[in-house]
Amino acid sequence: MNAVPVPAGSAPSHLAQRLGYLGLAPFVLGAALVWLVRAEALPYAAQALSAYAALIVSFLGGVHWGLAMRQSVPSPRLLGWGMAPVLAGWIGVMMPAASGLVLGGVMLLAGWFVDRRLYAEQGLGAWLTLRFRLSVGAALCCFIGAAGT
Repeated sequence: MNAVPVPAGSAPSHLAQRLGYLGLAPFVLGAALVWLVRAEALPYAAQALSAYAALIVSFLGGVHWGLAMRQSVPSPRLLGWGMAPVLAGWIGVMMPAASGLVLGGVMLLAGWFVDRRLYAEQGLGAWLTLRFRLSVGAALCCFIGAAGT
C-alpha cells in the first residue's frame, strides 16, 4: 500500500477525529471507575487509568520522533521533546497512582502548550483544535481520577 503524503495544513480526517475521541473512552471510564468501585478495587482502577495516561503521553512524544524522521537533518528540539513525555510517562507509572495521574494530567497539558508551537512550525496547525480538546478531556479525567484516590 502506497501512502499518499498529506499536504501541510490539512485538517484531521473524520477517521482521525473519531479515533481520537474514542481514545478518550478509557480516560472517562477510568475516572468514573475510580469513584464507583469498591475500596478493594480502587488501586486497580487508579493504576489502570494512570498506566493509560502514561501510554498516551508517551504516544504524543512519539509523534515528534515521527516528524523528526521526515527531516533530512532531524531537529534536536523534536527529538528532545519527543523523549520528555516518554520519560515522564515511565516515571508516572512507577509512582503511586494518585501522583502518576497528576503527572499524566500535567504532561498532557504541558504537551499541548509545546505542541501548539511545534505543530504550527511543522505545518500541522490544523490539528491543534482536536489536540486541545483531547488533551483537556484526558487531563481532566486524570485530575478527577487523582481526586478519587
